[in-house]
Amino acid sequence: MTTELLNVEQLRTHFFTEKGTVTAVDDVSFTIHEGEIVGLVGESGCGKSVTSQSIMRLYDEYMVEYEGKIEFNGDNLLNYPIKKMQKIRGDAISMIFQDPLSSLNPVFTIGKQIAEPLMLHHKKSKKEAYERAVELLALTGIPSPEKRVHEYPHQLSGGMRQRAMIAVTLACEPKLLIADEPTTALDVTIQAQILNLMRDLNKKLQMGIIFITHDLGVVAELCDRVMVMYLGQIVEEADVKTLFEKPLHPYTRGLIKSIPQMTGERKLELSVIKGNVPSLTNKPKGCRFSTRCEFADEKCLEEMPPLKTHSDTKKVRCWHYEEIIAREEGGHVHASST
Repeated sequence: MTTELLNVEQLRTHFFTEKGTVTAVDDVSFTIHEGEIVGLVGESGCGKSVTSQSIMRLYDEYMVEYEGKIEFNGDNLLNYPIKKMQKIRGDAISMIFQDPLSSLNPVFTIGKQIAEPLMLHHKKSKKEAYERAVELLALTGIPSPEKRVHEYPHQLSGGMRQRAMIAVTLACEPKLLIADEPTTALDVTIQAQILNLMRDLNKKLQMGIIFITHDLGVVAELCDRVMVMYLGQIVEEADVKTLFEKPLHPYTRGLIKSIPQMTGERKLELSVIKGNVPSLTNKPKGCRFSTRCEFADEKCLEEMPPLKTHSDTKKVRCWHYEEIIAREEGGHVHASST
């Protein structure tokens, strides 16, 4: 069994707003192991990015409160003072953000932004740090790295900026990498190159990776295990093959059914999940998905289902998942659709 890097237990992230306290992440628990790539999927507004940024404790802690545990290498990060947490960020744990242009500082060269964490965390000299910056740019596949190291973010293409952002995050060879939709807004060719790069680096460095995305095709190609989030909670967790072959939660089934098929009758309508994700200020009393679920009954509307362990590799948060299995085996299951 590989080494456990991260263990999140009953994480809750509360934001203090004008409308009162809003809980954006609610009772989230999971583990990440060394060398494992875990996908975190769900619609926009389901809490994926808040979960990742809570792990890094990136929010203003005058405006947010965390509950639970975030254990990294056995230590609870929620007990760390801010200065100690700052030493973890960019060193042992790094994060690739969605938009590399806004994540990279426009007034500093790419080389300086890669060299800075090396000088800060690893006490490298300026010369050593810049030499390593050139090596990292070459590692990420950027042509003429000796030239690019002296350029500014606006001088690079979108794909190159994303590679440069990856070089920044990898500078200190982190044990855990959080990638928040790193291929969003990139064309398909560049997206494939970035995914191949992340897979190669994962194998070479044995990093644990949390890969956040709404693209199930990317998850199927890249990840070992998947967690499905809905309205701040994990509703299903499984290895990739099992999740796609036998999804249990109605929400997961709806997401998979909504993937456009490349074969079959072209005139068939796309399957969609009815309704919208409710507001965090107006969450359903019982199951969070009850307002959009074809299986919902009175119990679903009134009682929150726990995240149950179905097998060694599968967990699900649903009162009726056994009924879904039975109907599927009988050949009668249909996914939520309009």
